[in-house]
Amino acid sequence: MKSAPLLTLSFFFLFAITTINLTLSFAAPSEKVVDSQQSPVSSTAKYFILPFFSGPEGGGVALGLAGNSTCPVTVLQTPDESNHGQAVTFSQQGTSSGAIFTQKSLNIAFVDKPSCASSSKWVVVSDDFPEKWVGIGGARDHPGKKILTGTFNIQRFDAGYKLVFCASSNTCFSIGRHNDVKGRRLVLSNRPFQVSFNKE
Repeated sequence: MKSAPLLTLSFFFLFAITTINLTLSFAAPSEKVVDSQQSPVSSTAKYFILPFFSGPEGGGVALGLAGNSTCPVTVLQTPDESNHGQAVTFSQQGTSSGAIFTQKSLNIAFVDKPSCASSSKWVVVSDDFPEKWVGIGGARDHPGKKILTGTFNIQRFDAGYKLVFCASSNTCFSIGRHNDVKGRRLVLSNRPFQVSFNKE
């Protein structure tokens, strides 16, 4: 009979420790994102998104053609490590300083918009490609395909960062890469693409 209170107490401590650990894991503080020179990333500047490790990992992120599209509305990683890709801007609500913070919703857009696209803002597209992939624009730019509702954010990943997409269901996915005939598409993946940000 004496073991019942002890067992109850043990469950209480186990629950308390588990709750504390979960709280700590989900309450990681937001911090300023820094570029490759350790300067704060700002909404007023332009950046190249590059692989954290240079070399055979390939080059920067740019727009390209994929599938049967005649307009470059697909976000790809360039295969040439010397190619920095195309510059992007980041914007985030509620940051009057212009600084960009980790784990906070943000918009990503290419500086140069193709004339055939309605927008250079990043979106996630779902079609018959094996993975949901990153593109630009809206429904008009991706006829017959589904545009997912959600937001992007930046998170710490090892020594660098990873890009993340959170759907409206609060389910989040890392942005990884998937080989396509015309380059490496950026896709929702459980294998994050570790990146750095180089100021233009």
